[in-house]
Amino acid sequence: MSNVRVLCVAEKPTIARQVSGVLSGGSFRTRNGKSKYNKNFEFTYNFGQWGYAQVVMTSVSGHLLLIDFPSNYGWDKVTPGRLFEAPITEVVPNDKKDIYNNIKQEARFATILMIWTDCDREGEYIGWEIVKAAQEGNPRIQIETSVFRSQFSHLERNHVIHAANNPISLNMKAVDAVACRQEIDLRVGLSFTRLLSRSLGSSRVIEPKTLISYGTCQFPTLGFIVDRYKRVKSFVPEQFWYIKVTLKKNDQMADFHWTRGNIFDRLFPTLVYSDLLARFPQGGKVQMSHPRPTSKWKPLPLTTVILQKDCSVYFKMSAKATLDAAEKLYQSGWLLYPRTETDVFPDAMDLHSLIQNQTQSPIWGSYALELLNDGKFDRPRAGKNNDQAHPPIHPVVFVSTDVLRDSNQRNVYEYVVRRFLASCSRDAKGEQTKATFEWGHEKFVAEGVMVKELNYLEVYKYQKWESSKQLPQFENGELIKPFKHGIFEGKTSPPQYMTEAELILLMDANGIGTDATIAEHITKIIDRQYVSKTKVGRGGPEVLVPSWLGMGLIDGFDSMEFDDISLSKPFLRKDLEVNLSMIVSGSKTKQDVLTEFVTLYKRAYATTNSKLPLLNDSCRRCRDLTTTQASTTTPAM
Repeated sequence: MSNVRVLCVAEKPTIARQVSGVLSGGSFRTRNGKSKYNKNFEFTYNFGQWGYAQVVMTSVSGHLLLIDFPSNYGWDKVTPGRLFEAPITEVVPNDKKDIYNNIKQEARFATILMIWTDCDREGEYIGWEIVKAAQEGNPRIQIETSVFRSQFSHLERNHVIHAANNPISLNMKAVDAVACRQEIDLRVGLSFTRLLSRSLGSSRVIEPKTLISYGTCQFPTLGFIVDRYKRVKSFVPEQFWYIKVTLKKNDQMADFHWTRGNIFDRLFPTLVYSDLLARFPQGGKVQMSHPRPTSKWKPLPLTTVILQKDCSVYFKMSAKATLDAAEKLYQSGWLLYPRTETDVFPDAMDLHSLIQNQTQSPIWGSYALELLNDGKFDRPRAGKNNDQAHPPIHPVVFVSTDVLRDSNQRNVYEYVVRRFLASCSRDAKGEQTKATFEWGHEKFVAEGVMVKELNYLEVYKYQKWESSKQLPQFENGELIKPFKHGIFEGKTSPPQYMTEAELILLMDANGIGTDATIAEHITKIIDRQYVSKTKVGRGGPEVLVPSWLGMGLIDGFDSMEFDDISLSKPFLRKDLEVNLSMIVSGSKTKQDVLTEFVTLYKRAYATTNSKLPLLNDSCRRCRDLTTTQASTTTPAM
């Protein structure tokens, strides 16, 4: 019997069971632990570095610990500003005590602790929480000598075995980055939340004791929505004019558009048009370009942000619903870990075997076979992002969509598979023809496209590319008189209200949250009733619209004059994310970043505290305006 005892801890119960099944060859014993939801699985495994070992695999359910302030810093016990310097304690929440004690107990006889949490910053920190629980039960477990972490991104058998036999060290710099972010969010979030809630409650803008939460990601997210809403409401359409001509040859017509585009002064196109009619009544000459190849590019490998954005557009799924479905598919072993910023596949990755898995499908299996056997495979495009943690999201093994009873999971799985197959295909190919009509000194153009090869579009049903109306076969230099011509007018269109898909891309571009937390921030501002979702017209898109409270909070903060920072814009939070990455790279320390950003937010807090009447007045004004509008609106019949 081996003296090596390995305690393995996964981030979720389903992952623990799946990994146990792989490493034990399906032969493991299930034993109840202190938590009824987090079972203990026992088996023997021959580790490459330690030989045969007795293994207990268990799990947590996300974070084990949370940070808080001591009880003497409670809501009504200190002024909110004191939270910027208050001591911080680490506690085990009541709903995690059984899980914590299970790890503590199972660690008593362990010689090795192996972490099986998700391979991202948050996973590293949860791993560190597991280490602390294990050390409480067994002080011999030391980070330098007996703590290891597996590196895995999906649950395919060979991948799991490789992760077990090639563990690495816990990334303590990533742990420091998460700890830094948690402390800043706690100090800033609670101090501002208490300040805003007290002020708006005592001034009767809201009901007393109503919680008005502030978050360093929540408010920039809300700011995007408010900014777009105000642009829509303040939009004033502008009239414009343009010249358009239609040419006809052999009973085929084509519209030619003025290269000057839309002109906002009616006099100019009127003078130009009059001059053309007076001086060039015979018309003008046409120049035809030779057909030239054109392409519609296949999609890049899939990242979390694009997954959330596309599922919002194609299936009307929220970002949270999308991630929840993808997470379930990952836990079931069907998909790769669905949280990644990487949009380039590693050169060594065996894409052909992944395609081979999908040949079983009665829906897209024949297309997968064509990629493998008919020479239609083409190396995926390489994006510019690589988080060095996980490859792009892709299907790991085939599962029939009939097996997936949840409609969200069916949609997400089919989308991921089709996108993966599309990324391994050739670009769609076509021919583009361009004609230029020179009428006097003015130029008008028309273009036509003929699609020759659909390629990736055969499987990627979410995009379309169709041949346009073909141009007449004009002769180069041919003199032709316009069949129709005239001055036309139009009006500029207002911007649209913010959709969730747009918001996701804006947050990602501005560093608000991570690919994994964007959904949480959107959900939170909706739950706080700062924002609501509503339909635009019958059958129109679902959009995000601020409530009077959301409007009032952003307007209030915007009316204050801060020193080169804004609490409603993304810049400060984006700068924090950059600094957290610098902690991970080692170019800054946790304490450096803490000191810098706590000082910045403390200064912003002092400004906010001194200008609270502006915030109260802004929220009151938005509330009263909404009430007045509601009382004077005639209900639709």
